[in-house]
Amino acid sequence: MPEGYDYIIVGGGSSGCVLANRLTEDGSARVLLLEAGGKDWHPLIHMPVGFAKMTTGPHTWGLVTAPQKHANNREIPYAQARVIGGGSSINAEVFTRGNPADYDRWARDEGCEGWSFDEIKAYFLRSEGNTFLAGDWHGTEGELGVSNLPEPQSMTRAFVQACQQRGIPYNPDFNGAVQEGSGVYQTTTKNGKRCSAAVGYLRPAMKRANLTVKTGCLVQRVMIENGRATGVAYADKSGQHVARAGSEVLVTSGAIGTPKLMMLSGLGPAAHLREHGIDVVQDLPGVGENLNDHFGIDIVAELTGHQSLDKYNKLHWMIWAGAQYYLFGSGPVTSNVVEGGAFWYADRAQTVPDLQFHFLAGAGAEAGVPSVPRGSSGITLNSYTLRPKARGTVRLRSADPASLPTVDPNFLGHPDDLKTSVEGVRISREIFEQSALRKHIRKIRFPDENVRTQAEYEAYARQYGRTSYHPTCTCKMGADKDPMAVVDKQLRVRGIDGLRICDSSVMPSLVGSNTNAPTIMIGEKAADLIRGNR
Repeated sequence: MPEGYDYIIVGGGSSGCVLANRLTEDGSARVLLLEAGGKDWHPLIHMPVGFAKMTTGPHTWGLVTAPQKHANNREIPYAQARVIGGGSSINAEVFTRGNPADYDRWARDEGCEGWSFDEIKAYFLRSEGNTFLAGDWHGTEGELGVSNLPEPQSMTRAFVQACQQRGIPYNPDFNGAVQEGSGVYQTTTKNGKRCSAAVGYLRPAMKRANLTVKTGCLVQRVMIENGRATGVAYADKSGQHVARAGSEVLVTSGAIGTPKLMMLSGLGPAAHLREHGIDVVQDLPGVGENLNDHFGIDIVAELTGHQSLDKYNKLHWMIWAGAQYYLFGSGPVTSNVVEGGAFWYADRAQTVPDLQFHFLAGAGAEAGVPSVPRGSSGITLNSYTLRPKARGTVRLRSADPASLPTVDPNFLGHPDDLKTSVEGVRISREIFEQSALRKHIRKIRFPDENVRTQAEYEAYARQYGRTSYHPTCTCKMGADKDPMAVVDKQLRVRGIDGLRICDSSVMPSLVGSNTNAPTIMIGEKAADLIRGNR
């Protein structure tokens, strides 16, 4: 007997948790949330410093990219969350929401009227529960806890000083009226713990009788009858199931999972679907196209002593840090590792920053990133082009729902991306060479002193760049006349009734920042669209 609900949400990530909360505010609405991953039981998820252990392992899908032809044909690890809370449960907790110009571009140039910054700002503020900042640019009552780092690490403070010495001014608020500058990131933490969307939005909603949450459920397809989404077929450890949706099916499986599910359901590029023996329900050529991600390139320095968080790799210091956290809720465990950052210019002719930097108070913290000699301590500075011009794809590997898709971000696929990326590495090195940091650095290990020419910098970028975990745009929103637009500005899938996509895959282009806060904003606005409040 099929299960019956009003709304079925497919994917318990950032946006899915928002929808589960907002839609169940109406006590008469029966909502089912299905998540392929498990519960967020692991203690490292809730410790801010645990991010460093989350870029691989059981809470991810284990994806790697297709060989990147502009990045030495490397297959690059591509961490995507497989746990309730999605990316917000495993990310670096950096809270940025992009430049207002990003959203104005969506509305003005990309067929997304209603999504200008002035029109979506209220959703950012509604979601934000800032414990420090307030006023026109910040909310204080929202479900997403946002706070300052209790005690920025000494190397982070030195980094911010070095940026100022390099000519990048101090900015106390990257989400205020001015984005450019350097400073310490605010993080999605509260009371020394991670505030994921699962913690902030889903946990309170789970007390409501009209919400059902099921984990360990792989949705295999959206069921479509006479041009309308009527439910989903899914599998869990007990077998096959069908759930019916009386109102709408809401897909929030992320920029990789959403196009995969769409194609498995017969919604996508007709020729590609036929290659895999899938009946074409609706020819939507934009599904799985337009993949847009930040290509981050790290530089790494070895320190003269144990001034960074790497000190706590030693067992006795690790025990000390754990005790400090459990007894007092303080100390290095409250660090998100990626403490400092900057928004700046590769090209000063730009009207908004075209580079973002992330400073890590340690080395080798993430999978695939070079480190320093064993027993030493280090620091890392990552930079990326904020609005890359290259576009990639997500494609089915087979018609088996359990099979991972083929992900090709096409990193550095446009020459301008390489040019801007190289300038980011060059500026990163210049920051490390300023006196505030130089006095702590024994040696810059990556890139070494042999990398000096433009060609050498380009080779370094191709070899050491990686994903910054910001895939977007694979089911993009757009105007009716845009053949590649998968959803309209109300997030409704073209040609199918009762089906919306409400996650980062609907972005028409990548925003110039981290993507968790924008994804939560999309969830907030989607809830109003569904309820008819906008």
